Amino acid sequence: MLGRFVKRLLTVFAAMVAWLLSSPSVFAAEAIPAGDSYTKALFAVGAMIGAGFAMGVGAIGAGLGIGTAASGACQAVGRNPGVQGKIMMTMLIGMAMAESIAIYALVIALVLLFANPYTKYFLVG
Repeated sequence: MLGRFVKRLLTVFAAMVAWLLSSPSVFAAEAIPAGDSYTKALFAVGAMIGAGFAMGVGAIGAGLGIGTAASGACQAVGRNPGVQGKIMMTMLIGMAMAESIAIYALVIALVLLFANPYTKYFLVG
């Protein structure tokens, strides 16, 4: 039992190491030319990290909200199966409201990546 787990863990670790060692050669073609400053690269990396953070927090919030709504609806239907239709409708509206958090986070992430309003302040020239 423990031997199989260690074997799987080593396989996953070896695959991750191979992936990490091969990724720099894949992205080497998009390196910064010698004359350019690193401001553009740092700004792009910051925007990517911010977009990822926005999506992560938004997805966690939506997941917690949807899970709580589904849990509450299942408990309510278990207590009173006669009002399943009303509970289901209320649950779906609540889930849609919780999912809107993830959609707003997606919009923020896309703005940071593609239409960043701070570009004119940091990337002068």
